[in-house]
Amino acid sequence: MRTILYILQKEFIQIFRDKTMLPIIFIMPIIQLVILVNCATLEMKNINIFVVDKDLSSTSRLMISKFDASPFFHVKGGVFDLAKGEKEIIKGNADIIVHIPKGFEKKLLKENHSKIQILINAINGMTAGITNVYANSIIRQFNGDIVMEMQNITTLKAVKRININYSFWYNPQMKYKIYMLPGILVILVTVVGMFLTALNIVREKEMGTIEQINVTPIKKYQFMIGKLLPFWIIALFELAFGLLIGKIFFSLPIVGNIALLFAVGAVYLLVALGIGLFLSTISDSQQQVMFISFFFLLIFILTSGIFTPIETMPAWAQKLTVINPIRYFMQIIRMILLKGSEFRHFQKEFFTLCIYAVVILSIATFRYKKVS
Repeated sequence: MRTILYILQKEFIQIFRDKTMLPIIFIMPIIQLVILVNCATLEMKNINIFVVDKDLSSTSRLMISKFDASPFFHVKGGVFDLAKGEKEIIKGNADIIVHIPKGFEKKLLKENHSKIQILINAINGMTAGITNVYANSIIRQFNGDIVMEMQNITTLKAVKRININYSFWYNPQMKYKIYMLPGILVILVTVVGMFLTALNIVREKEMGTIEQINVTPIKKYQFMIGKLLPFWIIALFELAFGLLIGKIFFSLPIVGNIALLFAVGAVYLLVALGIGLFLSTISDSQQQVMFISFFFLLIFILTSGIFTPIETMPAWAQKLTVINPIRYFMQIIRMILLKGSEFRHFQKEFFTLCIYAVVILSIATFRYKKVS
């Protein structure tokens, strides 16, 4: 035990003596958290819309006013030629064109149906899909208003209507920042912990000090604990500080048990730092370990479900996420913070992380012993 304490003392002195390391550990993640939570959003606002109104009737103007009143759309201009409207999309001045053909109102009154054309810039498929949903919602609302006006009021009174009241659970105001913040915090804690742990041992290799450690009576597990524990404590501190920042600046709700969250986080960080230790044992230089870490992190982050729900991924990609530890902790932290979930609700994910931690730390220790 005393040996481990000496190693810990040496590691903490080494960390706090390095002036370039401290901003990387304590300042950069916080700045990244504040910036990324505001930037990483799929909320669509101020979608530029151009109108091609060839009907120029009161009904067509009513429809345009519906778009203009929406917080999602901004009517940037109008033309009378569809070709000119398409040029605005090519120039990047418009995201969507609403084409109302001539005779729109007349056909609607005589035949009870009419058509309009919607053209959407679909370079970004996800953005185009959301824009399409917003536009269809406005058109449906407009259609309902027209039907109400055209039908006889006395008839409507005799018809029973269904009133629908919406209730959004766990995020009633549907704030995207609250959804993204826990995910981004998990990624930042993982990146900092994994990189620092991986670079620490490789730096010892480059400086030649690891050879001196290898000839001492320090046992392998003592060395691994000494290398793991300081960054594990720092990562837990960053997790706590990130939650505090989220609470103060973004009003992050903490509905569940915070002690349970840190218990799961402690196990998860053993996995993340264990991966860093393993990568350091198979690398000979800081450059190598940086590239290898970047390779794994990129795959883990993009398949973690932070941007795209795992359920919408192809079947083979969903199976690939089984080995992704970020996926499990990201799911658990959202369940605890936003839903107030208890342990029984995510015990399968927790025990998966426990098995992952035992396996990766065992492999890292075995691999270090082999190359030492």
